Amino acid sequence: MELPLNVSFAGKVVVITGAGGVLCGEMARAYAQAGAKVAALDLNEEAVKKLADEMTAAGYICKGYKANVLDPEALEAVHQQVLADLGPCDILVNGAGGNNPRATTDNEYQHEAKEGQKTFFDLEQSGVDFVFKLNFQGTLLPTQAFAKDMVARKSGCILNISSMNAYTPLTKIPAYSGAKAAISNFTQWLATHFAGTGIRCNAIAPGFLVSNQNRALLFNEDGTPTARSAKILAGTPMGRFVDSKELLGGVFFLTDDAAASAITGVVLPIDCGFSAYSGV
Repeated sequence: MELPLNVSFAGKVVVITGAGGVLCGEMARAYAQAGAKVAALDLNEEAVKKLADEMTAAGYICKGYKANVLDPEALEAVHQQVLADLGPCDILVNGAGGNNPRATTDNEYQHEAKEGQKTFFDLEQSGVDFVFKLNFQGTLLPTQAFAKDMVARKSGCILNISSMNAYTPLTKIPAYSGAKAAISNFTQWLATHFAGTGIRCNAIAPGFLVSNQNRALLFNEDGTPTARSAKILAGTPMGRFVDSKELLGGVFFLTDDAAASAITGVVLPIDCGFSAYSGV
């Protein structure tokens, strides 16, 4: 992988939750390639073990751990394993998160709802609860587990994953939009709370990326953009989606103590200009 910046994280222990997914898996690879000792955490143990094997075979340091970001006891057990295997955490990337169909409407506007569609009034409480817990508590609980290392040594960095939804909510996904807004707010709270301990806390807000999870929503079977995809691109000044590798420069910058030593409490959009465009 060609790294976006010539930054060295040699000797740093980087813990990444959600590393079994595409985005955080790429972050894990990038940090390892930049010299870090990477702890890749995910509920999907097979995915992070495969990632760790891949990076180890390439000569880098990466270990995979099964971790439920909603289980404090399990997180503490993983914390202790990481301490024994790699050492105390220097950088925590809270990458676990996501949406759920049970918390998503079929229609963008209530007045356009058709019979049989899931409307706002059909959203399932269990789905909404899951989305909020996965995104917010799934960031708070790992921070409780791993930031202890940073407080003890009066240094460290936390990076959260917000979203364009945090600035202006998107239609259909009220729970996910609200949960990501909470992540942006929590990032600022943590930055303030930990300011006197030498810990910095920031976030990135990715724009629209194409992934296996949303490909069917963005493209028709013939490869043409769906109506929703066309609306997204029309509202994006650069006229394209963000490539997942384009997140890495911002990730590296915000977590590098030399480059971003005075930067804490910010949410960095990486969005091809989406957040800057008013629509006219």
